[in-house]
Amino acid sequence: MHAPSPIKSTDTPLASEMRARAKAIAAAGNVSDALDSGALPEIVELTLSEALVIALLKQKVRTFFAIFGHGSTDLGEVLRLYSEEGVTTVINCRNEVEMAHAATAHAWVYGQTPAVVTSIGPGGLQAMAGSLAAASNGVGVYHIYGDETTFGEGYNMQQVPKAEQEIFGRMTALMGQSYVLHTPEALRECMRRGTACVHHPYRAGPFFIMAPINTQPQTMQLNVATLPGPLSVPALAPAGREAYERAGALIAGHDRIVIKAGGGTRGHAQAVQKLAEHIGATVVLSPGSSGVLPDAHPQNMHVGGSKGTISGNFAMQNADLVLMIGTRGVCQADCSGTGWPAAEAVININGDLGDASHYARTEALPGDISAVIGNLIDAVPQQERQEWLARCAEVKADWMAFRQARVDHAPVEDIVWGRPVLTQPAAIHTVASFAASVDAIKFFDAGDVQANGFQIVADTAPGQTFTETGASYMGFAASALLGAAGVGKPKYGIAFTGDGSFMMNPQILIDAVEHGVRGMIALFDNRRMAAITGLQIAQYGREFCTNDRVPVDYVAMAGAVTGVKAIHAGFDADTLASALAEAYAHDGLSLLHIPVYGSHDDFAGMGAYGSWNVGNWVNAVQRDYLHQKI
Repeated sequence: MHAPSPIKSTDTPLASEMRARAKAIAAAGNVSDALDSGALPEIVELTLSEALVIALLKQKVRTFFAIFGHGSTDLGEVLRLYSEEGVTTVINCRNEVEMAHAATAHAWVYGQTPAVVTSIGPGGLQAMAGSLAAASNGVGVYHIYGDETTFGEGYNMQQVPKAEQEIFGRMTALMGQSYVLHTPEALRECMRRGTACVHHPYRAGPFFIMAPINTQPQTMQLNVATLPGPLSVPALAPAGREAYERAGALIAGHDRIVIKAGGGTRGHAQAVQKLAEHIGATVVLSPGSSGVLPDAHPQNMHVGGSKGTISGNFAMQNADLVLMIGTRGVCQADCSGTGWPAAEAVININGDLGDASHYARTEALPGDISAVIGNLIDAVPQQERQEWLARCAEVKADWMAFRQARVDHAPVEDIVWGRPVLTQPAAIHTVASFAASVDAIKFFDAGDVQANGFQIVADTAPGQTFTETGASYMGFAASALLGAAGVGKPKYGIAFTGDGSFMMNPQILIDAVEHGVRGMIALFDNRRMAAITGLQIAQYGREFCTNDRVPVDYVAMAGAVTGVKAIHAGFDADTLASALAEAYAHDGLSLLHIPVYGSHDDFAGMGAYGSWNVGNWVNAVQRDYLHQKI
């Protein structure tokens, strides 16, 4: 049977005008240069859909992750023409949550702002759900959803069936910031608000553009020169010396100082390390700030919090002064507010005023982290705290020995697999070590893989690990591999995922092949939601409804997709290492099925060393919170 012949068509007059503008932008390289050369007039008459594409291009948005529907056909036609001229790249996807994650990873890893495009109704709701990862991790992404018509001629299919206006716009405004393009001429204001959100220097996030079905093809006159480019503002820091001198007095008056480096420090690693060394402070990381201090740096106490490390939580428990830098005070990062029982004061460096003033007894230094740290170092003499550093070094040595014992653990007989298999720490360590050897980036999914993973990874710099702890979104890691699509020089990515998380979003098996993504899924299979099982056992002594009795042949499942290399990774570290090398050699997507030990013996995980305001721990944690000084 022969494949159908491609549909041949001639551009309509309107399409010809669009194509001509796309050619002009492509020849010039960008919208601004096309304007400067006169190839693109300042004032043009065009549809809202095309105007939106040009407005996004002016903000350097060139990659669109899309699932087109009846609510986005007009925008899709513009993107077809512009893509044919090489101006835009469209990554067609199979699931809206997946493409939201892929777009988040695209922006997070490569620093290039993309757009997510989907239709009205369920598609928009799914994409909005996926945008929680971008919102929680401070990643700027445009989301463009088809929306109900503005004429009110009757219910539109898939709109919320309620007699109220702009319901989708109101819903998305709760997730981030939102604008309904009720009028084509409102585009300029929409894009001003958009860039202020997605390119915010301290707290970027998703910006939602509602594009009503009937306004997309409406023609308008647009002054392209007045459309905003990407927001660019100078680094800000407190003026004068008074605030720095007050902070310096606090530093001089305390002996046990800890820097809590949150996710906001990822782009300021050099400044954080310089400050720690200048004032003799140890550094406790959040799960999302791995590598801000190299793993082996003597002042790096590793992750602290409700799933922290022995050394990280020791530093938190004993600090008498905390420098909070780029952190939101998330429950798992500060033990639900109880992680600092000995702290008497806080110096908080953060661009967001709400986060900068979160704790009591705070000297807030709002602004750009590197700029503020530079001024603080200038105002504070170098100090040594040898006794504090020595105490922390002893506990760090205990942690390193503990970690080594866990990752070196031999395979253990498992009731599900009926034979000895690797423990999860041993398996994760083997894959993470391989990733470091080939300079691959690591994406961690939610669950037990993530909780063990951020205690195990030994990063030397930020950007080696991306762990979506902000929302703990199951299915993020595998979907994030698609973020490399449309990138000139993509990085090799390895998704660390559990069996439960992988089945939330397995569409990457098809989409990675479709778009030529080279990467690997390391699927750690213990046939249960192990993180919640462990929590149930710790709190109530029994597990409930967090495992299954359904064997899945993931090698057969993945291998059924042409172009995917599916490998069983064996049952010991040597076999896993060989499988990793084989998978990495594949020019495309590979999947490793890694059976891991599923019971909750002490040796089978990295443990948890902090408090958390959940379950039957609530009363004790809230009682402790009442007595915190900060």
